[in-house]
Amino acid sequence: MPKYLCRMATEKGQVISRLFEAPSSEEARRYFEEHGFCVLSVRKDWKSLSVPHLSLGKKVKDNDFILFNQEFVALIKAGYPILKSIQILLKRVKNPFLKDILMKVERDVREGKSLSEAFFPYEDEFSVVYTASLMAGEKSGNLASTLSRYNNYARLVAQTKKRIKSALTYPTMLIVFSFILLGILLNFVLPRFSTFYADFEARLPRITRMVMNFSLFVRNNLFYFLVFLGLIFFVYLLFRQKEKVKLGVDRLKITLPFVGQVWLESGVSLFTRTLSLLLSGGISLVSSLGVATKAVPNRYLRGKMTNLQQDIRNGESLTESLRKTGVFPPLALDMIRIGETSANLDGMLAEVAEVYDERLQQKIDTFVSLIEPVIIIFMGLIVAGMLLSVYLPIFNIIRVVR
Repeated sequence: MPKYLCRMATEKGQVISRLFEAPSSEEARRYFEEHGFCVLSVRKDWKSLSVPHLSLGKKVKDNDFILFNQEFVALIKAGYPILKSIQILLKRVKNPFLKDILMKVERDVREGKSLSEAFFPYEDEFSVVYTASLMAGEKSGNLASTLSRYNNYARLVAQTKKRIKSALTYPTMLIVFSFILLGILLNFVLPRFSTFYADFEARLPRITRMVMNFSLFVRNNLFYFLVFLGLIFFVYLLFRQKEKVKLGVDRLKITLPFVGQVWLESGVSLFTRTLSLLLSGGISLVSSLGVATKAVPNRYLRGKMTNLQQDIRNGESLTESLRKTGVFPPLALDMIRIGETSANLDGMLAEVAEVYDERLQQKIDTFVSLIEPVIIIFMGLIVAGMLLSVYLPIFNIIRVVR
């Protein structure tokens, strides 16, 4: 459904702009006129249009949403009602997608829905943890405190994601620039040397012939390579939303050497931190387990945890239920058992998350420290081989000329 940017005048004479989803511009105009606005203009918002299968990232960034919640908590603590707080923040939010969602939330709250019910349809954009935190805050009557705990949780999760991305950025740049250098050498430099050697009718060394043949092969088949890569990318876009494909990819991530441990420990950290947040907010263990399981990004790990709620209902301890999944490390199970016996489960779950966050950071640092010299050595060997393929014939030509 298209979205329209509507400029309106309020009863107080203020001019405001709202992004509204409607079947047509007439429907958008009628909606706001029925709510007492004087509509000045309605135009289609082309920036909000999206092509299917091409939305590669989140539309609402983590930092934007965390900033919104910080300001939301501040307004609630200052005594502002929820509806008034959302209306104030709508004027400050710059992200158009977040603004669009908040407009719908504000409309639902104004019509009588609770805040958690208003945010429920947008769990895919934010998280189930957020709606569960809102529900816990509403039930306990202390929404500001619950949202403050959620903000701390969201910041830690965002920092972990940022560390992983920054750790992969430098090796990725090295690999990309290395392949660009290889492409320049193979397509522009070595073919000219090949013509130069042919004028002397000298027999080229084997390594030079191999590199030249490979260079000519790449140049002659470059179009087919690009078509093949484009086809792979198209197939990826076509099937990446299939649940079986996602499950297979997530299972592969866990089985990879070294990287699999990173994915596993990050999943354990996120699960225990989410469970700690919900338990401290007053949500029951059974309900918290359902939300914490959904918060784990890896589908294969989520599948292993599907029976946790049923096991708890059957009278098993949390430690034994987690042990049956086969994915929780012994250290995490021992710490959780201590938390259960000492009646400090939420605190010990937070400790487990801290421990595995530190282990995750150590593994990332080790990976970065190892990958850099490996890539540099690999590229050094390739460049050395190319230099040999270029200079060995020159030495032969000089000897023949003499």
